[in-house]
Amino acid sequence: MKFRYVCVDCGKEYVTDKIIYQCPECASKQKEGEFPRGYLKVIYDNDELRKLSEKDHVSIYDFFPYDIPNKEVYPVGTTPIVVPKRLNEKIGLKNVFCKMDAYLPSGSFKDRASQLIAAQAIAHNEKRIALASTGNAGAAMSCAGAAYGLDIILFVPETAPINKLMQSVLYGATVVPVKGSYDDAFLLSIEYTRHFGGINRNTAYNPMTIEGKKSVSIELFEQLGRKAPDVVYVPVGDGCIISGVYKGFYDLMQAGLIDRIPCIVCAQSEKSNAISMAFETGEFKSISATTRADSISVDIPASGRMAVQYLKTYGGWCTQVSEDEILDAQMTLVHDSGIFVEPASATAWAAMNKDKDMLKERFGEDASICVLLTGIGFKDMAVFDGRVRMPASIENSAQAVIDRFS
Repeated sequence: MKFRYVCVDCGKEYVTDKIIYQCPECASKQKEGEFPRGYLKVIYDNDELRKLSEKDHVSIYDFFPYDIPNKEVYPVGTTPIVVPKRLNEKIGLKNVFCKMDAYLPSGSFKDRASQLIAAQAIAHNEKRIALASTGNAGAAMSCAGAAYGLDIILFVPETAPINKLMQSVLYGATVVPVKGSYDDAFLLSIEYTRHFGGINRNTAYNPMTIEGKKSVSIELFEQLGRKAPDVVYVPVGDGCIISGVYKGFYDLMQAGLIDRIPCIVCAQSEKSNAISMAFETGEFKSISATTRADSISVDIPASGRMAVQYLKTYGGWCTQVSEDEILDAQMTLVHDSGIFVEPASATAWAAMNKDKDMLKERFGEDASICVLLTGIGFKDMAVFDGRVRMPASIENSAQAVIDRFS
């Protein structure tokens, strides 16, 4: 589908077949300690989108700017929906469901963006892709690289969970640990692209990351019988996922397939709440994030301006939760529904649980509420150190069994 780029900040349009990352005018106004300026949206012609309303079924690929080659080598979607009935009974909401993007090929939502970036690279005859990650985006891009034969150069903070880093190593990526934060790794990956070329996959910096992530909304539309849910809870760090969720529903609305965008909730840790603070104050300032939910631990949100813009335009809100609420939600999901996710994903459930009384009052007990779960629990097993331990062994005898359970 033909597309153009539009600057989030000034609205300037760019029509080009070349790969571009930012509006140069707005990027030149960037100040230290504030959210990035000049990031771009991908916009389609409304008449082309409207043609999709004539189809009985739409695919995520109908809404992409690049063709996805050999989809079967790196299959992204459709992820299952799980209805945690035991938990729904406890919280008093009948139609809460979980969109299980933790079940994508590399175990996280980030496969959605990586599939489209791989297609972008192939379309432009580029072999190398560089990026920064705390783990999930890097593992996803490395997985795609292994599937498509692309070279992945991954900059990571050295403190990132070892499970996630080893994934990328095993996929064959060139992993570069950085003595610094995710934001430091982000800047170094951009320096790599400037000096050595290739495509930069960085979240929001490359507009196609948001385009890839919007596919979850297209899937939900089809899975729910060609309608949108009432509310969607999204775990948020840099703002790229929630921007993608909004973009998917926006494109569906422009196509005439839905008549409203759901209430989308920015779920954040109190210890990584830059977007929530910007939403409340209107000031786009960096913070010092310290949350244990490493996938959403971000000082300077890459897509922060776009996320806040979407939230304010379409009636979303932000819900902040404590570290204890996040870890409790992780244990609740695994114990009472069999859903095992990393702390960042559990943040979405924690926020929904915190809002449950408000949701009943505002939307009713029958409201359709989606909790987006973005990363599988095996990604970060160290989070259980000191919280869970293996039981002691018993002797190999019948009497030991009797004694153990008597």
